[in-house]
Amino acid sequence: MLGPGGSRLLSEPPLWSSELSDDKTPIEFSIAFEGEQTPTVRLCVEPMAESPSHAANVQISKEILQLYSERFSFSLDQFDQVSELFLDPGLAGRFAIWVSVVLKRNDTPTFKVYFTPDQQALAVAPALIEQALARLGFPEAFAPLRRHALRPEPGLDQFTFFSLDLGERLRSRVKVYASHFAADVTDIERAGRVARGVEPGRLRDFCYLVGGGPGPFAARPLISSYAFVEGDTDRPSGYTLHLPIRDYVTDDQQSRARVNALLSQHGFPTAPFERALGVAARRPLEGGVGMIPYASLRLGLVRPGVTIYLSSELYETVRPRSWRALADNYSRSTVVPTGRIPEDLSLNSVK
Repeated sequence: MLGPGGSRLLSEPPLWSSELSDDKTPIEFSIAFEGEQTPTVRLCVEPMAESPSHAANVQISKEILQLYSERFSFSLDQFDQVSELFLDPGLAGRFAIWVSVVLKRNDTPTFKVYFTPDQQALAVAPALIEQALARLGFPEAFAPLRRHALRPEPGLDQFTFFSLDLGERLRSRVKVYASHFAADVTDIERAGRVARGVEPGRLRDFCYLVGGGPGPFAARPLISSYAFVEGDTDRPSGYTLHLPIRDYVTDDQQSRARVNALLSQHGFPTAPFERALGVAARRPLEGGVGMIPYASLRLGLVRPGVTIYLSSELYETVRPRSWRALADNYSRSTVVPTGRIPEDLSLNSVK
């Protein structure tokens, strides 16, 4: 899935500054928990040419998608309908295409693609998103989405990603992502209210448990994603809040405690996450921060559940931060957690 760039030795520096991870590793893992189903494993990669550039990576990504569409018999029609909007050479984004595959036990893999507008062209991102939604059969969806996802103050919120499910047999999704800078729980509840079946109070609980408080979250932004499926008109059927947990903890041991507490709160077993973390961890959890970069909560009518993300840290580990440094990641109005993990989030209480 990585293409020719995947043959590069790890002893050599990365050829391409991938934004899939903090250390430029073009690979990200995640584990999705949903109902009573066996957790699913997802692998997301950024395909790279032997001599990477935006144009070369676009070409390699298209070749890889064509290969898998033939092997697993899924259509690229929707991809073809919108890819030209986001892959215009004049709007070369921070990456060409991210490709993810979902691995389910005893089932065919399913695929997903991500696009992004150029960082310098974020002003045109709303127009790109609106046009892409219209092409895919959701012409009335953008206006209410914009009202809820973007606050009135300019620059606080940005549409940053657009994704498509490929190869799904049922309830294939189109997703729009918005990044929220310096947002607090009130802003997040407003952002999620547009989706069907979302209980705002659950978003508040999630922010307190995983993010350590109500915000405002002043470091890496929280991200909303809105899922549209066939039959939706003016409102999405699903909403997911992605919280960059690595920015709001001191180290990965604290991340682990919060993730286990989150899984337990929603009735999911912690053992699958612990097994995956045990495979991924090649260092003590207190020795760095970023192995667990994101945790997300999925609400609404489409696949509600929890997803935990894992970084392989192939190139570099980010050092743990002090509590003083952690305080800088919150706005001054936030009550920053004390210097120890609260008793109800301790490792002993959530194993």
